[in-house]
Amino acid sequence: MVQIQTQAQKEGGANPFKMNTPTTWCPGCGNFSILDSINIVLHDLNLKPQDVLMVSGIGQAAKLPHYINAHGLNTLHGRALPAAMGAHAANSGLKIFLTSGDGDTYGEGGNHFIHGVRRNLDIVHLVHDNQIYGLTKGQGSPTTAFGQKTRLQIDGMRPDPLNPVALAISLDCSFVARSFSGEPEHLKQMIKAAMEHKGYALIDVLQPCVSFNAVNTFKWYKDRVYKLDASYDPTNRVTAFETALQFGDEGIPMGILYKHEKATFIERIAHVKEPLVNQKRTPEDVQKLIAQFE
Repeated sequence: MVQIQTQAQKEGGANPFKMNTPTTWCPGCGNFSILDSINIVLHDLNLKPQDVLMVSGIGQAAKLPHYINAHGLNTLHGRALPAAMGAHAANSGLKIFLTSGDGDTYGEGGNHFIHGVRRNLDIVHLVHDNQIYGLTKGQGSPTTAFGQKTRLQIDGMRPDPLNPVALAISLDCSFVARSFSGEPEHLKQMIKAAMEHKGYALIDVLQPCVSFNAVNTFKWYKDRVYKLDASYDPTNRVTAFETALQFGDEGIPMGILYKHEKATFIERIAHVKEPLVNQKRTPEDVQKLIAQFE
């Protein structure tokens, strides 16, 4: 795998996305690696801060827009996708990056996740999946394993865990990938591929929560993840679904699990093909619009 090197690194310049703002993340958290990887890829693609919108919900992962120099929007818990959809319809020229946790995305935001896949918005959705709720101190999330004990589920989780990549493939998501915060070069490649994909691109990033998940540690992931090789065909949906079902001691596959090129949301809806940001409207036009709702 080719290592990504930014133009700034080549020329000795600074990455305009990188900020030195102190974070509230715990030392050793996988969020740091994810943030660094995003910064590097955005710069490697020669984007500028004004070209990018970072959208998030609520949670530790959802704090990322505070730590990157770009347009940023924190939304309600689980409601990042509708906000990203509105921004995309208004200004499809922006590179929209949705970043949030497994609880925020697959729990509170589960309904929006399903219908975001169906609409095929042209955005990147990166999920920081640590299999626990980190912000609210360690209760089980939708991806926590059955029977795993947490600070709230002291006798073990009783619901079955959600398999987000298998769910996305079953819905014919146009791009489904998995990576690991402990493999930053692989993660950069997945982010770059997602950014270059036209359509909704999901990246489920496994990461340790060093404070509240003593089971799914860095070592636990490191001992189990493996990279899909060149013989793997991500366009075969049946094989992709079978591969997505692998998780645990038998191994956890990383890479582009599934890819299906198809028309995006904007291409399917004729009246939003011209972004709102390019449409000239006067105050009188706005008043006429408001009057229709009176």
